[in-house]
Amino acid sequence: MESDTYKTIKATSEGIYKEKGSRFVSIAIPVSEQEEIKPITDKIKKEHHEARHHCFAYMIGSERINWRVNDDGEPSGTAGRPILGQINSFGLTNIIIVVSRYFGGTLLGVSGLINAYRSAAASAINNAELTEKTLREYYEITYPYIAMNDVMKILKEENVEQSKQLIDLECRILLNFRVSVKEKVLNRLSRIDALKCKYIETR
Repeated sequence: MESDTYKTIKATSEGIYKEKGSRFVSIAIPVSEQEEIKPITDKIKKEHHEARHHCFAYMIGSERINWRVNDDGEPSGTAGRPILGQINSFGLTNIIIVVSRYFGGTLLGVSGLINAYRSAAASAINNAELTEKTLREYYEITYPYIAMNDVMKILKEENVEQSKQLIDLECRILLNFRVSVKEKVLNRLSRIDALKCKYIETR
């Protein structure tokens, strides 16, 4: 069965890590699409304009294959990757974590930087409330009024949710269901004469 659940954070959370005078201020923010990333990082850069680096990692999508890391001038692999490592460690997605570094005058070295960015990211996640969400598919169906009982029987038996309903000679319903039951629901609906089914979105 296809997995239709994923873990993310409920709301924005913050954390901090200090090492040899440097401060690593972290913020974890729930996101759902890539277009949200740049406005978020631009805003944080303005808010923490005195910080020397703004490194981040994000993961988007229930399949956890859409991700990116950014070291923002830190030695390659010392910032973005450790942040992403914490996202993976907690099994999260639909999240971006940005860590802003205020330099304290003492170089930390490669291992010190990796530990600092990892710890700052973990701090933000530990301060967040984690939640498990269910991925659902949304469809619009239209069918003749005479098929009403057959349609309603399927929707009830398969626990399909309805959000908008227009009952007339031709009926129209906006419905949604878990991704894991998609094939079964659509297969049953397809057997009803004159029923049309239009895919809307998955979220």
